[in-house]
Amino acid sequence: MPLNFTPLPNDLYEELGSACRGPVYRRGDPGFSDFSTIFNGNVVSAAKAVVCPLDAEDVSKVVLFCAKHSFSPSVKAGGYGTAGWAVGGDIIIDLSKLVEVDIETPQEDGTFTSLRDVAAANSKGKKTQNPQQTPTSAATSAKRRREDDDNLRHYDSASHAVASFLRLPGVPSSSVSVDGPSPSVRRRVDDGKSSTDPAPLQVPSQISQSSSSSSDSSMNRSNSASGDSRDSRERSQSSVATTPSPPAEMSSTLSGTRPLGGLSGNAPSNANPFGYLDSVSNYPPAPPPTILMSSYPPPAMLSSWPPPNMAFGNMTGEFSQMQLPAQAEPIHAHAYVTFGAGMRQKEIDTFTAKHKLEARYITGSGDGIPYHVPFAAHPVGSSIMLLGGFGFLSRLHGLSIDNLVEVEMVLADGRIVIISENEYPDLWWALRGAGPCFGIATRYKAKAYPVPVVFAGNLIYRFNKATAPSLIKHFRDCVKGAPRELYANVLLTAGPAGKDSLMVVQMCYIGPREKGQEYLAAISSWDGERCLLNEVDEKSFLHQQDSVAQVLRGKGVPSGRQWFIRSALISSLPDDIINDTVLQFADTPVGCTWLFELAGGAITDFEDTCVPKSQREAAFTIAALHQWEMDVDDDRCIDSAEEWIAGTLLPVHVGGPFPSFLGRHEPAERVKACFGNNWQRLCEVKGQYDPKNLFKNTLWPLDAAGEIVEPQTHEPPTPEFLTTSIRGQKHKIFK
Repeated sequence: MPLNFTPLPNDLYEELGSACRGPVYRRGDPGFSDFSTIFNGNVVSAAKAVVCPLDAEDVSKVVLFCAKHSFSPSVKAGGYGTAGWAVGGDIIIDLSKLVEVDIETPQEDGTFTSLRDVAAANSKGKKTQNPQQTPTSAATSAKRRREDDDNLRHYDSASHAVASFLRLPGVPSSSVSVDGPSPSVRRRVDDGKSSTDPAPLQVPSQISQSSSSSSDSSMNRSNSASGDSRDSRERSQSSVATTPSPPAEMSSTLSGTRPLGGLSGNAPSNANPFGYLDSVSNYPPAPPPTILMSSYPPPAMLSSWPPPNMAFGNMTGEFSQMQLPAQAEPIHAHAYVTFGAGMRQKEIDTFTAKHKLEARYITGSGDGIPYHVPFAAHPVGSSIMLLGGFGFLSRLHGLSIDNLVEVEMVLADGRIVIISENEYPDLWWALRGAGPCFGIATRYKAKAYPVPVVFAGNLIYRFNKATAPSLIKHFRDCVKGAPRELYANVLLTAGPAGKDSLMVVQMCYIGPREKGQEYLAAISSWDGERCLLNEVDEKSFLHQQDSVAQVLRGKGVPSGRQWFIRSALISSLPDDIINDTVLQFADTPVGCTWLFELAGGAITDFEDTCVPKSQREAAFTIAALHQWEMDVDDDRCIDSAEEWIAGTLLPVHVGGPFPSFLGRHEPAERVKACFGNNWQRLCEVKGQYDPKNLFKNTLWPLDAAGEIVEPQTHEPPTPEFLTTSIRGQKHKIFK
């Protein structure tokens, strides 16, 4: 039986259009599909209409309209959730018009300008009161078109070397500059190293000796042949013959002999941009790390490490001409960023990178320091601020939800409220972890922190199931007891068909290069396989934010692929689980990525949200990120993720995942497990603020009576030509 969806009736269309200043699109209207399509091709919206409000008042009127006519709203807020909740309702509330963004320094008493004192950018008859505010060009555009989203999905800026390594023949590279730190930092890196300087990073010489014809083994899932995905993947042993050569201009950069163009400033050539830490710091010096890293100071000793100084580089386009200080100290420990709910995280990061804040200059001169909100890695929308948000800054500053200070939200009864620590404290506790279940956030204010040129990048190896367990164990032991400034992960990524899978170790050290080099030396000492590419170096945090997406290599066209995500928090990584993991991964289809991220650090410091302490104390966050072509019908695309997360890893589970990692068709027990002992209190807050369960198109697994419901009641259907295998059984779902 074919899926049959109906548009909003004429009279209700007129009523909604007259209530909301923003545009309304009925099913079948031009533009409807642009707003009702998400990147997961396994999802199709059954919505009757899409409305694009201009501010919180518009959102309030849409909420009241839905309540009046018993329509279920869903909220599309710049997110990338695979479950499809954003387009699962009768009426999609698309927040892409709410795109204001602003950064401000703390006031003299440490406070900030409340959201209630700053009018929204699109508010009728009002002007913003903060002179620093600079709305983005998208705020005045007719609509956020699909191609705007596509432009955000270009990740070559993370590392040109990695992009070249992963690209298949015939695929043009993006127009990006060669990786490298800012000119003032590059002078320090390139000039006169003493015998005590850390050795430059090297690409194995064998890579440069391989012929250009070998480049056909570089990985890029977006160009893999979908038909080949049906067959078992061929796996070859590690050999240089199938390794692509980096371009000529990359070889010199990666071997430490960078060009010196564009130098500026009057700092000494060997100036350390983190030099002020040497004289004003109670940060205990870390001893040279061993393979086991057991001698690191405990995290508690590092919590008072002062904010790092700034040097910002590796930019492209209009940013590439910015000249920055060789050595500077931030004046403010943090800043505050206000942004509309329609902002993509990458847009916010780009804005704050460009709008730097003043600094004290120890040597040289410059135009300020960039501050960044602790987000997940790109691409993510604003809803991450309500659901968790684990990223490169989390071990140092906490999750995204931990750095909120205010939220403007529309409740189920249409009220527009400003929620903070001192106002609506019960809702403040609940929304940081489960926010979409209680209302529609329209604006956020969050802390942002000074971020240096991070010492970060990738170590890439060929996957070999005989040696892969050794790498994961080595990684586990190297990061044991690591300081909060170090983020690290290891991932296994499969395909394309007939080509080698990869193992990638990513690290991001927020501190001096010299200290970061110690951790790199320990991690890179693994010699179980030849390192195909080592491009860890100083780079801008903005570019580092693209690094995970670059390695995942997802297709940049909405609905271009099917996606499935499963995640877990675990207490440890025993050897037997590592061994079983590698054997299971060896049989996964093309497009599967399994990720181990070091957790802990500052995440454990926060106890006043609905994400419980037990979850926060997990040692690792684990994720299975699976993507595959629309015409592939392979049970393993889903079953392998389910079997690994719910089976192999079960003995070391710590409750459920962070809520931001919940995916499609999650059992209610998994959702409840995200909140542990806080679940009952969360239900009480839900009953107080949304007793009729208006916001059911969210992760919330209960109906208004508090009974468990199946996922299809609050998730959109699958296209009729697709099948979905759920926990070992194949279904034509939602029929």
